Amino acid sequence: MDIVNKLIETFKLKPKQKTANQIRVDVDKKLVSSVLLYLKKQQGFIHLNHISCVDWIEENQFELVYIVWNPKTKLTVMVHTRIERENAEMENIDTIWDQANTYEREFREMYGIEFPGLVGRKEFILEDWTEMPPMRRDFDTQKYAQEVFEIRPGRENAQDVREELMKRTGEELPDFAKKYSRD
Repeated sequence: MDIVNKLIETFKLKPKQKTANQIRVDVDKKLVSSVLLYLKKQQGFIHLNHISCVDWIEENQFELVYIVWNPKTKLTVMVHTRIERENAEMENIDTIWDQANTYEREFREMYGIEFPGLVGRKEFILEDWTEMPPMRRDFDTQKYAQEVFEIRPGRENAQDVREELMKRTGEELPDFAKKYSRD
């Protein structure tokens, strides 16, 4: 595929063909904006479909995934990069795609990732939030809910959704979810 060869030649990357119309490429965080700008300006990937963030707490890293699409070739490229969780920082790309500003503001608030030069108020979705960013895997949602919210009358004996789903499907509860069960 032409784009695979171009990424290899231009950036010395090792793209992986996921499907006929999808390519994954792992990129050092210092090259992400260069690769994305190249894909947009030189290769016609004019649409930023999505940016996602994965918290790899066990590896003390976040993974950012930038998904771009070329409407002419109907090809999607997923640009993956890893950054450290502690003092997490990633280059701002809202100068390449305006809509990246929304994703980056959300990641700043929900994961604590800083994007130098990002324009927009610190408060984005959460108001007066002073806790750890709530999408980090080490944020204790249950503890927070118990401390902040009252149990509504009539909900004292509410079923644990996970337990109900396990009964229906016969699946086991994953180890990471056991700490949230009522056992």
